[in-house]
Amino acid sequence: MFKNFLNEFKTFAMRGNVIDMAVGIIIGGAFGTIVNSLVNDVLMPPIGMLLGKVDFSDLQIVLSGAGENVVAIKYGLFINALISFLIVAFAVFLLIKAINKLQASVVKENAAAEVAEPTTKVCPYCCSEIAINATRCPHCTSELKK
Repeated sequence: MFKNFLNEFKTFAMRGNVIDMAVGIIIGGAFGTIVNSLVNDVLMPPIGMLLGKVDFSDLQIVLSGAGENVVAIKYGLFINALISFLIVAFAVFLLIKAINKLQASVVKENAAAEVAEPTTKVCPYCCSEIAINATRCPHCTSELKK
């Protein structure tokens, strides 16, 4: 019973879509790290400087406490996370848009390939399907006009 379970799990794990999903999650995590660095290390320092040398990661509303025992709402970190999300969402939007455009061109190419020249025609006398270049029907032996 356990062996069947392992075989079933192995079959599931080795399906292409599961592996593709795992690769996507790994790449997405790495992309998220890059975007966070872009926001925290590249975008926010100049924005903070323009707004009066404010470090967004330090922005908070202190509710109680002092020193290390501070209870605070850290809205600056939330602003950084929000900007990171918007950048990731925009990048995903551009990726999906590119994929949809690529798929549309592939579908268009396939549709054009499907509209091929016919290779058969119907005999006007016996209604059998015959070769398009036939001059006599092989079924009813009638002479055909070209």
